[in-house]
Amino acid sequence: MIRHVMGSVLVSVVALTGGAMALAQENASDLIRKECSTCHGPRGVSVAPTFPNLAGQPTPYLEAQLKAFRDRSRADPHAQAFMWGMAAQLSDSVISEIAQFFSAQAPARGKPGDAAEIAAGKKIYDEGIEAQHVPPCGSCHGDKAQGNGPFPRLAGQHRGYLERQLEVFATNMRANEIMHENAKNLTALQISQVAAFLSAQ
Repeated sequence: MIRHVMGSVLVSVVALTGGAMALAQENASDLIRKECSTCHGPRGVSVAPTFPNLAGQPTPYLEAQLKAFRDRSRADPHAQAFMWGMAAQLSDSVISEIAQFFSAQAPARGKPGDAAEIAAGKKIYDEGIEAQHVPPCGSCHGDKAQGNGPFPRLAGQHRGYLERQLEVFATNMRANEIMHENAKNLTALQISQVAAFLSAQ
């Protein structure tokens, strides 16, 4: 095991070699209890913004991300550091079971924030920014940011996580053509506002 300290949070990460083979022998229930819950919480609500909330995410989205970690096509820095080794030996059936478990959990509740910042983020989410070629976020993620099929739930997600993902989409460190086009013209302030709105939902 590789030990990482993130702020006050001690995180256990399975190495890309050795530990990944051990994970292949685990069933989905054991993996969720012993591995997934370490970072994402027992029911998919994490306590640290480094790690996203998984509770209530659409099953197809979770399956797609786990497969992308497994084949290393999702290559943003945190994916490489934490999830490549975890997912390396997961079968399709185990991935499906893990995704179904977290999808069925009650989503995280939003956290209050600055009203003006949240209002600015809501405007971007609902209307987009035509002058910057940014479409409304709700057209894919739903009017209430609840997610839809391959599009993740954003409501109640950690603000820091949302900001970081928009930044890696913008720079193409996390490869996604649609999200790159949508994020690349957002300013740092606009990213912060959108994240503030979504984390409060």
